[in-house]
Amino acid sequence: MTIAAQLQARQKASVAGGVGTRGIFAEKAENAELWDVEGKRYIDFAAGIAVNNTGHRHPKVMQAVQEQAARFTHTCFHVAPYEGYVRLAERLNAIAPTGAENRTMLVTTGAEAVENAVKIARAYTKRSAIVAFSGAFHGRTMLGMALTGKVSPYKKNFGPFPAEIYHAIFPNTYMGVSVEDSIRALETLFAADVDPERVAAFIVEPVQGEGGFNVAPSEFLVRLREIADRYGILLIADEVQAGMARTGRMFGFEHAGVKPDIVTMAKGLAGGFPLSAVTGRAEVMNAAHTGGLGGTYAGNPLAVAAANAVLDVIEEEGLCERAAMVGERITSRLRAIADRQGMECIGDVRGLGAMVAFELVEDRASKAAAPDLTNRIVAEAEKRGLILLSCGTRANVVRILAPLTIGEETLAEGLDILEASIEAACSTMGAA
Repeated sequence: MTIAAQLQARQKASVAGGVGTRGIFAEKAENAELWDVEGKRYIDFAAGIAVNNTGHRHPKVMQAVQEQAARFTHTCFHVAPYEGYVRLAERLNAIAPTGAENRTMLVTTGAEAVENAVKIARAYTKRSAIVAFSGAFHGRTMLGMALTGKVSPYKKNFGPFPAEIYHAIFPNTYMGVSVEDSIRALETLFAADVDPERVAAFIVEPVQGEGGFNVAPSEFLVRLREIADRYGILLIADEVQAGMARTGRMFGFEHAGVKPDIVTMAKGLAGGFPLSAVTGRAEVMNAAHTGGLGGTYAGNPLAVAAANAVLDVIEEEGLCERAAMVGERITSRLRAIADRQGMECIGDVRGLGAMVAFELVEDRASKAAAPDLTNRIVAEAEKRGLILLSCGTRANVVRILAPLTIGEETLAEGLDILEASIEAACSTMGAA
């Protein structure tokens, strides 16, 4: 029995069945490469789900954590605060694209950041309703699931969910849902289900993550900002997956030139260490009463040190520009594959910066989802040494989240494996 098989057996006997995993048991990782317990090497096009934007174990991040560990690892910021937290708050205040003076709080996970953003929005507006969008993903807590616009696997069997959460349609160019369709649906929601003057906030991803890497059109975000201003509604930018240089800008909202009131961050913020942040306009962030925000592990010193190092790396290594280049390489390669005869199973290639995906269909005319083919491509890539992830409300999208620090040769090798995996998987269904 292999080491991996032994670990799988131990996992089955010890870990809750609802915790979904892959068959890769990690032994070590470096930048964009990972080795399993059997010694097999993988190119990592998942980056821990957009966490390792600066790669696995970036030397500057690791050094910062080691230096912090030599001083102290935990005090609880509420008991004995520390300079690193304050410095990170100052830096996030300076870069968050609200166009105003900002304030920041730190927590641990993306779901926590979202929940606190909602708390703050309700405290500031004295309103209770929140509007999210179809296809959204905002976390696995009860409120996070309520906000999420994708049932399986996130919401299935876990209700009832908190009240006062509403969903409008997110635009989807590929599926024929226009900005006008989305705005009309929002207006219908206001007429039929919730008074806009009772809505505390809109929460929206600039690029939907689990929903299928659907990019929010700039016009949509502009219109949303206008509607929010008209009714005194706050606009929360969920930048958990799209933020920290992933899209070619520090934050996805910057592409549209739209200024949110609150920004949530996590994933790529701390280079593999658990940390999230809520940054927003000072008057909004200060609305909650003293003691109303926080948590025992919120702003852990090791994770804070890592995040300060990540911000240094993004600036020093030009990772926003690097993301644009990496994304262009990936997108061009995928479009070239899609244009070949026999590759009609690729219905769409889309993304922003280095947040790229392709959608698999039975045929381009009907656009019928091909989830089985999607799974075969992911599995074939894994066999060949490439880690990929699927997503999408129809489970038919493959997303690519290579570390922004990936080397040229490694990126080229990964794209070669991706192309071969697509060809192999499509050939089994007679599509190539």
